[in-house]
Amino acid sequence: MRNTGLARACIGLGLLLLAGATRADDWTQWRGPKRDGVSQEKNLLKTWPKAGPKLLWQVKDVGLGYGSVAVAGGRVYLVGNTGMDDEFVSARDAKNGKPIWSTRIGKVGNPDQQPSYPGARSTPTLDGSLLYALGSDGDLACVETTTGKVRWRKSLRTDFGGKPGVWAYAESPLVDGDKVVVTPGGKEATLVALDKRTGAVLWKSPVPGGDDAGYSSVVPLESVGGVRQYVQFLSKGLVGVDAGTGKFLWRFDKTLDKQYGVHMATPVVAGDTVYSAAATGGGLARLQTTGGAVSAEPVYVERKAPNALGGAVKVGDYLYGTTNAVLLCTEYATGKVRWEERSVGAGSVCYADGRLYVRGENGDVALVEATPEAYRELGRFTPPDQPVRGEAKAWAYPAVAGGRLYVRDLGSLWAYDIRPTSAPR
Repeated sequence: MRNTGLARACIGLGLLLLAGATRADDWTQWRGPKRDGVSQEKNLLKTWPKAGPKLLWQVKDVGLGYGSVAVAGGRVYLVGNTGMDDEFVSARDAKNGKPIWSTRIGKVGNPDQQPSYPGARSTPTLDGSLLYALGSDGDLACVETTTGKVRWRKSLRTDFGGKPGVWAYAESPLVDGDKVVVTPGGKEATLVALDKRTGAVLWKSPVPGGDDAGYSSVVPLESVGGVRQYVQFLSKGLVGVDAGTGKFLWRFDKTLDKQYGVHMATPVVAGDTVYSAAATGGGLARLQTTGGAVSAEPVYVERKAPNALGGAVKVGDYLYGTTNAVLLCTEYATGKVRWEERSVGAGSVCYADGRLYVRGENGDVALVEATPEAYRELGRFTPPDQPVRGEAKAWAYPAVAGGRLYVRDLGSLWAYDIRPTSAPR
């Protein structure tokens, strides 16, 4: 009996280590390993066949939702919903898409929103053997990746007086060191940092103005004036807070959507600069420190700039992203347009191995060379058996991990092999 118990313990430990193990080519959170839309994958297909890369599998039972996937340890994780009362986070086998476990988070937030697109919106964040998932009603859960067991829960609404926007909570939690950072919105704790192990409050940041939460996700900015920061796009503008204390540092409202307050694109940070965008255009701010105070000064604000929901990706000195009509390449430092092309229209963009993976809101997927010289399309395809979206669009962000391209659309999930046939499997 002792040997049997020891064997079971060893097997359990092995599964725990496997689930917690991550590799450089994993996609552990929203917009990839560093939250910037960049994958570390190498040796991928340089062009696609006419019909697109090889489809490995498609499943149609992942639950409705607009969020993306996280991939690590041979598993795919995502948030979905069935009806308005059951929003959940689930794990699937990356080999075939089959379900492993599913854990309820809560109900769908703001179901009476107008225009009406109620449903799951967030992407889980993986951190070793744990993941953090935020439901659209503000229910934050820390879950074991092996079993789906909940370690702790918080409600952004009830625990922190949170105020989401019209379309409910949409951000993906940031795990940074020992902290989990999320955005309840409102006057009490516009942003909040929690101990990732226990859920205990480390700090609350009551941003002046008590902004409602936007639909963007927090990104870290390494250091300006010796202070590490968290940057977030709220309902009243882009803000920065001290990562250690939550102290409010600065606000930038030049890219504010004053009519609707629809701020969905995750900011792009580089050195002491931050790029942000909304429906009215995009712009670059440079952070400056004077006498201990931080200010965000405009470098440029341009109407024609990457500003779609799918965000932008910085590759070298250039920024790639879409408007509501075209794919753009612009100079990050100046905003100057280097080229524009219809491509697949508005969409989401990520980068891997010298190429852009562009997921159009119309459902098409294009492979484009990441070069400022000209638009060079290297392949395009339409995933089969797409769901009926009604007034919604294909808003889920693509993910590149383990030699695969993952595409989610409402209740469907596709996995494509994007490695050359000669590459090791």
